[in-house]
Amino acid sequence: MKLKKVLAVTLAAVMTMSMAACGDSTGETSGTNDGVADNSAAAGTEAADAGAADDGAADDGAAEGSLSYADITLGEDYTDLTATITLFNHRTDMDSADYGGKNWESYLADFNAVYPNITVEITTDTNYADDALTHLQSGDYETIMMIPAVDKADLSNYFVSYGDLDTMKEQINYATTWEYGGEVYGVPSTATTQGIVYNKKVFEAAGITELPKTPEEFLAALQAIKDNTDAIPLYTNYAAGWTMGAWDAYIGNNATGDVTYMNQKFAHTKDPFQDYGDGTHAYAVYKILYDAVAQGLIEDDYSTTDWEGCKGMINNGEIGCMVLGSWAYPQMEAGGPNAADIGYMPFPITVNGEQYASAGADYSYGINVNASADEQAAAMVFVKWMTEESGFSYNEDGLPVAKSSTETKLAFEGVTFLEDEPSVAGEEDLLNELNSESELNINAGGNDKIQKIIEHASNGDMTFDEIMAEWNQAWSDAQEVCGVEVTE
Repeated sequence: MKLKKVLAVTLAAVMTMSMAACGDSTGETSGTNDGVADNSAAAGTEAADAGAADDGAADDGAAEGSLSYADITLGEDYTDLTATITLFNHRTDMDSADYGGKNWESYLADFNAVYPNITVEITTDTNYADDALTHLQSGDYETIMMIPAVDKADLSNYFVSYGDLDTMKEQINYATTWEYGGEVYGVPSTATTQGIVYNKKVFEAAGITELPKTPEEFLAALQAIKDNTDAIPLYTNYAAGWTMGAWDAYIGNNATGDVTYMNQKFAHTKDPFQDYGDGTHAYAVYKILYDAVAQGLIEDDYSTTDWEGCKGMINNGEIGCMVLGSWAYPQMEAGGPNAADIGYMPFPITVNGEQYASAGADYSYGINVNASADEQAAAMVFVKWMTEESGFSYNEDGLPVAKSSTETKLAFEGVTFLEDEPSVAGEEDLLNELNSESELNINAGGNDKIQKIIEHASNGDMTFDEIMAEWNQAWSDAQEVCGVEVTE
């Protein structure tokens, strides 16, 4: 892999970086995520030793290096453990007492009511996707991190295993997101889907009576907003940069209805950015953005968009819609007094008469492989508590992570949720290699390529087909360099 290029996360982690995340910055996969050894060093280090706490932690198997997520019974195990751990994450918005949802201080108070001697010190970062990689590379990083865009083959170098895949599949959903060699190194903080956040009153004022299901219907809706309201039809969030990565997240299940496409077929597909002629696949996704810009259906000056400001703008009806993962939905609700006006709709692509939406992990908790035994035990307790007892995923309008929960406020009527199948054995890092070689970084922080779509559409100096031809050539060249077998 070329060192000069951005590390690319495997597309199996697409919801991590492109959904990127839920705070002021993201690496969509991680991706946007985002978006980054040997295969299965299991726990990577012993999870406990003779210094384990007197509450019976050593009796839980930790002394043998086998501490696992499934072994912990919340409210019973480790209640007397004394440890101080650190958590590094992207949710800067949750630092504030004014956050519209439940903030970090409130979660920690609830946690300490059960585990009074475990102190969790939280640090957040608006440039998390990049800075998290810097922390890892320094070798001196926090006890718990949201896993950034690392190669799966390197997971055991940085993080402990929560347990083997078969066991973890019984504990959590999306267990394959950060799995390698049969071991699971990440537990999702929440799970998201991919659609469009919009203002219901703006759509109503524009005369839109049915949510658009195709690119043509969506562009017509944007035109209606421009013609009949004072709102910006589609707010691009160009200036933030990382927000552009959201567009990559729609080219898999949403645009194909095929759960094997992103992690198994995409790497082998000849010219994956070609026009399939039926309003599906990646071509149709990115063309929506190009056409919206070319037709003047975005803000007047895309270079001056304001990520924090857009939350209040859409809440107050100054914006019609924004293309962002469902993680953004509660943030827009909290952006002002009009939470009831905010809606979340499916991405406007229909495949053979059906609409689909990807469901997958957002940023996932990883536990430092170099942390002490007590710190690792405390960290695993905290992660399990956040997953199963805190209500975090539900509070953030996410899909359930814990197998024990089915509660969610997020639902698309008539839309089928699909979860990507993992890569085939031996190809876990193939998409990383292709992303790096092609420099497209699909679902892996390739935000500049999306910005260029906006720039070219605005300037009129490249047609959309010319852009896609460049991408196809870059992908084909990467396939050749990487020795990938190509299928039509």
